[in-house]
Amino acid sequence: MSVSAKKPSGLKAVDPVWDAVRGNAQAILAEESSLGNLVVSAILNHESFEAALAHRLAARLDHDDVSADLIRQAFAETLSDHTEIGTDARVDLAATLERDPACHRAIEPLLYFKGYQAIQSHRFAHAMLKDGRRDLALYIQSRASQVFQVDINPAVRIGHGIMLDHGTGLVIGETAIVGDNVSLLQGVTLGGTGKADQDRHPKIGNGVLIGAGAKVLGNIVIGECSRVGAGSVVLKPVPPRVTVAGVPAKVIGACGLFATGACHGPNGVGL
Repeated sequence: MSVSAKKPSGLKAVDPVWDAVRGNAQAILAEESSLGNLVVSAILNHESFEAALAHRLAARLDHDDVSADLIRQAFAETLSDHTEIGTDARVDLAATLERDPACHRAIEPLLYFKGYQAIQSHRFAHAMLKDGRRDLALYIQSRASQVFQVDINPAVRIGHGIMLDHGTGLVIGETAIVGDNVSLLQGVTLGGTGKADQDRHPKIGNGVLIGAGAKVLGNIVIGECSRVGAGSVVLKPVPPRVTVAGVPAKVIGACGLFATGACHGPNGVGL
């Protein structure tokens, strides 16, 4: 089954993200011939961003248990009913390009960044879970955790415009919710306290930045546009537009608003 996006008759679809990715791929092909097979198979052989995304993720998740071809077919079936996956993946890519100072071209998250690839793998697993394919969703979660060192339960609801920097060590529990335009650094845990067994994980508001190694525990709300300092342990709700830090975390000041929808500003990846 093809995962190429349908093209409107008579007009060429406008897709600036895909155009930028393909342009970058052509440049790599011209400048670094040793990567020719990678950029052709992962990018240039495909007619749409969705097709390239499914191919790249399947290649990374390939295993003797479930082959890349079978994963790619499952992703194609999921994309046919969940077109929002492609839209959200584009917004995540744009967010990474804007906020991660180590990202310089549109192709880099799709081709190389395991944080970006982990978030997109979760989007497929979440859609599969909603479609009743629980075991396949759990397999994708398990395999993504092995490959990317990022463990996100398939039930977690995640918005768009997510920047997952590095990704290593990120853990998000089953009942967590992550809003739009959120940035998460390595080693972040959105976990439970061990004192509840139902709705037990944090709710992260839009535009929040959570620094490296921070732990947010329990069914608490982190207010929109707030910042959590690296290494903090957050056990109580956080109001909107403040900065918290420490163990346990306390409010240390207001969080100034910046001129981007992400609230924490361009390239605002740490405290």
